[in-house]
Amino acid sequence: MKEQLLVEMKNKVDKMDLVLRKVITEITHLGDLSVGTFETLKKMDGYEAAISEVKAEALTKMKDDGATDSSQEN
Repeated sequence: MKEQLLVEMKNKVDKMDLVLRKVITEITHLGDLSVGTFETLKKMDGYEAAISEVKAEALTKMKDDGATDSSQEN
């Protein structure tokens, strides 16, 4: 391979390394943000009632989806 091609390839790899590091940093920040948001929500009034409601809705949706899936198989 020509030296110029190798230099270009190295530069591209270096750029991809920088981008990947930024993506990893952003994912870490998003994780921290989601944990902080969740902890804040848990301290709000009505949290337990809201969670119970969401669980009930999810269970109903799962049952409805299960009934729809099995009717499609026949």
